[in-house]
Amino acid sequence: MRTPGIFIFGLVLAPCGWILELTSTVAPAWRTINNIPGEPSDLVLQQGLWDICRTFTSSRDILCNQQDTQYFSAQIIQIARGLMLSSLILNVIAIGVAAVGVRCWTEKPLWTVAGVGGLLIFISGVLTIIPVAWYTHTMTSIFSASTDVRVGYCLVLGFIGGIMEVLGGLVMSIGLCRRCSGQKRDPSPPRRDTVPSVSSGSSVPYYSKQSEVDFARAKRQQDSRPATSTAYEARPYDTDL
Repeated sequence: MRTPGIFIFGLVLAPCGWILELTSTVAPAWRTINNIPGEPSDLVLQQGLWDICRTFTSSRDILCNQQDTQYFSAQIIQIARGLMLSSLILNVIAIGVAAVGVRCWTEKPLWTVAGVGGLLIFISGVLTIIPVAWYTHTMTSIFSASTDVRVGYCLVLGFIGGIMEVLGGLVMSIGLCRRCSGQKRDPSPPRRDTVPSVSSGSSVPYYSKQSEVDFARAKRQQDSRPATSTAYEARPYDTDL
């Protein structure tokens, strides 16, 4: 049996969203700070969930592992770390469950198992969108050395990855709806085909094989007999004399 299109759609979007989500989690570019007072004008400070890097636009030099206690102690940073890690782990488990449910090498997929995998993928995408949206909303209120705060590319990747997981999981969850509707549906009675019976009063004659053989044999015997003449011999009778 060919794999349903909803499962193919979900199994393609889920790994792609996981890769984008992983990049968004480990890369230090959730926000960028420019025009820092007392620093070179070409300095750009990139801040992420786990690291802070100093980059220079003129020389392309990057210095990471920068310390900023006030930034990392913010509540949103701690919550975002936990939610992003939970989303990554849950997405891996969900892809494994969905792959077992699809099982292209069997005659029919396991709709319930694949639907549960899609539901887990959907939850993983929601766990990604929540911290990304929250960080974007409170980005300017987090402590920074400058007022020139801009959105980093990690937030964009996080949004795209989360939306891909939500869409893929939502489509695969249709398997649960199909399973539930299949259980509620009453089984249709077996179809009975009426076979016409031959009654004794039928006007259609019935010929057996033996009857055909006897008829052909009798016809051959009749054809082999000598032909009898219908003419009669003229004999004299007393009345003619």
